[in-house]
Amino acid sequence: MNRLAGVTSPYLLQHADNPVDWWPWGPEAFDEARRRDVPVLLSVGYASCHWCHVMARESFADEATAAELNAGFVSVKVDREERPDVDAVYMEAVQAATGQGGWPMTVFLTPDAEPFYFGTYFPPRPRAGMPSFRQVLQGVAAAWADRRGEVAEVAARVAADLAGRTLSGAVGGPGGGPPGDAEVHAALLELTKEFDAVRGGFGGAPKFPPAMVLEFLLRHHARTGSAAALEMTRATCEAMARGGIYDQLGGGFARYSVDAEWIVPHFEKMLYDNALLARVYAHLWRATGSEQARRVALETADFLVRELRTEEGGFASALDADSDRPDGGGHAEGAYYVWTPDELREVLGAEDAALAAAYYGVPEAPEAATFEEGASVLRLPDTGAPVDAGRIASVRERLAAARAERPRPLRDDKVVTAWNGLAIAALAEIGAYFDRPDLVDAAEAAADLLVRVHMTDGAGGPGTVGRLVRTSRGGAAGDSAGVLEDYADVAEGFLTLTAVTGEGTWLRLAGLLLDTVLDRFRGEGGAMFDTADDAERLIRRPQDPTDNPTPSGWTASAAALLSYAAYTGSERHREAAEQALGIVAKLGPRAPRFVGWGLAAAEAALDGPREVAVVGGPDDPRRAELHRTALLAPAPGAVIAAGPPSGTDDVPLLADRPLVGGAAAAYVCRRFVCAAPVTGPEELRAQLTPAEPPQP
Repeated sequence: MNRLAGVTSPYLLQHADNPVDWWPWGPEAFDEARRRDVPVLLSVGYASCHWCHVMARESFADEATAAELNAGFVSVKVDREERPDVDAVYMEAVQAATGQGGWPMTVFLTPDAEPFYFGTYFPPRPRAGMPSFRQVLQGVAAAWADRRGEVAEVAARVAADLAGRTLSGAVGGPGGGPPGDAEVHAALLELTKEFDAVRGGFGGAPKFPPAMVLEFLLRHHARTGSAAALEMTRATCEAMARGGIYDQLGGGFARYSVDAEWIVPHFEKMLYDNALLARVYAHLWRATGSEQARRVALETADFLVRELRTEEGGFASALDADSDRPDGGGHAEGAYYVWTPDELREVLGAEDAALAAAYYGVPEAPEAATFEEGASVLRLPDTGAPVDAGRIASVRERLAAARAERPRPLRDDKVVTAWNGLAIAALAEIGAYFDRPDLVDAAEAAADLLVRVHMTDGAGGPGTVGRLVRTSRGGAAGDSAGVLEDYADVAEGFLTLTAVTGEGTWLRLAGLLLDTVLDRFRGEGGAMFDTADDAERLIRRPQDPTDNPTPSGWTASAAALLSYAAYTGSERHREAAEQALGIVAKLGPRAPRFVGWGLAAAEAALDGPREVAVVGGPDDPRRAELHRTALLAPAPGAVIAAGPPSGTDDVPLLADRPLVGGAAAAYVCRRFVCAAPVTGPEELRAQLTPAEPPQP
């Protein structure tokens, strides 16, 4: 009996027809393992994971392999995006034991959920020194039967080691607090050492989009005038925008590049990558006026709305890397995106196909193709040749229309709370920057869904804010509790909506979420845990201050707490933010690539952050002009409130801010200590331009 048919996770539903007798994560599975006296196979993945699909086809759909699993194990399948806490705990064990990690994650546990054997993908037959999956099953079964004491000893030792890892004492105390100029400068120097000056980005292959680091660099440039910080950002963004990692026809970014030159992507498209990167490109445009940055920000925002928006108004998690080949030749990674010269000619005719091949870097010779079987990923090599913009626009439109007729990648349509918070922030800002009210509307619709469906009273009742669920699907809330990143990223989205729309309701909602962070997720010395103090108890309470594909919940909370304090004057929230950033002061100079979001928050703290109150009548064009000037100002992490001169109870920053000579006015403050109000955009821009001298 496969118990996955009734779940909501698209990943688990992909396995509902397997001959494996899968169980979802829960006490019932471990009770069954205890009753049968067998180990537990824990298999963790996600719906758009290419190698998860491969292992499913090779092993979990195989009758003989399934028979071995069913006879000797209780098999538990987990969607890492629904249960990031389970994933984090056991991934830490996998990495400690093997030195690497990844998905699918394959871990064998005792009935007490203690891990004793670890791996990721296992092939159906031995290869390259790797045992087959069935060999692993046989080895684990033999150890369980014949060397139970040894297995128990290993499991207990691993569980004790994991349980003992805590960072509660790593922050706070004498000398704690956020990074200062010295630590931030050391972080910048370390990044320059790891920067790829030829190809952009940091490190070698595989190369991931460093969205959080780029946010830090942009903020550091804004505060200090650092030319190096801006150049690393500009070069990286240009290289990614020209590469195959960016979808040159439909907009949006793939998960990562398998090479160091951004040419061949791992084709899955994740909501979080695109939300974070769209915002980076919008901020790069704000700093430089780059037309390329403007184009990529808008195209990526349009991709989010066009391809990932759900009927309920939220945003789906991902598009799969794999799809059916256009010629009917089976399922393959990248099949939707790559092109052969013959396919270009079929759509465009010989003359325009030659133009497209040169413009998009599609070589004629099969052996020179950038992908497989003579196909290439579209990119924009910098040839220096003149471009006929009209013809290129026509070529792009026809190729996009032809591609739309191909079999499409599957969409993981669950709505993840944290990632929707990131999308709300990106769409709200991009809509405001580029006069696209439709994007602001999309952000508000997603926020409304989170309020209606994802917020609960802690006992499962929707609509009462205070607690969050992790996911929803089809408008129905999932049963997994929200984790720290959910609270932090949704608060970030709501605070951004406060700045863009002037609606104080979003600030109030953000405050309720952040109060839950302080009450339920905060530990000794200001440290943060990834799960609430009343969440399901695992063998370790997960806790990670470092960024992964998304900002860490720890530093995202610090950033949101800092902004909320700037809106409200709350010292409680300010002190909590500064304590949480203590870990960044320690990690930033040594490992800046892994605390980019924390360093970005530190830049806001070093700059104030600045608090901008814009007052005037709701239809006063002078208020609108001042509001837009504030939104486009580069001051790191500035918070912005716009409203009537009488103020509003929802936004303390607006209290007691009168008009000036009957005209709309802007007040620029730090810690609620304000400069003289101004009535003109140039004066406001001058007050919001950091006064630090330029740095190299």
